[in-house]
Amino acid sequence: MAKEISGFVKLQVKGGAANPAPPIGPALGSKGVNIMEFCKQFNARTQDKAGKVLPVLLTVYTDKSFDFVIKTPPAAVQLMEAAKQQKGSKEPNRQKVGKVTWAQVEAIAKDKMPDLNCFELVSAMSMVAGTARSMGFTVEGTPPEGITVK
Repeated sequence: MAKEISGFVKLQVKGGAANPAPPIGPALGSKGVNIMEFCKQFNARTQDKAGKVLPVLLTVYTDKSFDFVIKTPPAAVQLMEAAKQQKGSKEPNRQKVGKVTWAQVEAIAKDKMPDLNCFELVSAMSMVAGTARSMGFTVEGTPPEGITVK
């Protein structure tokens, strides 16, 4: 028989760097989860992605056991790495702070496909390009077939 779910916890943690300090400790402590057990399991599963921000969806069961799913890094973080920027623009419609190419957008879209709510690569590329524009990055080059740039 399946376990009964008591709740979910969403976190963004750097790979291989989970510790019981805030924000992880208070979020998991309020649900009654063994914090050190989560930290050990998370760090073991993400040691190859050290330093990258990774979203985690933690499912907590009524017997205080848990499962967690590690998602791909956010598109915004990947875009900042590709553009070699520390942060996005304060006024993205007026001040552009970086540039990314369509090839970089395609690579990020391929990486994010399992976590996005689309079925085609063109749709995923359009989503990532929209995120880039909203961060103040310019997408350079000619867009692939099927993508309209506004």
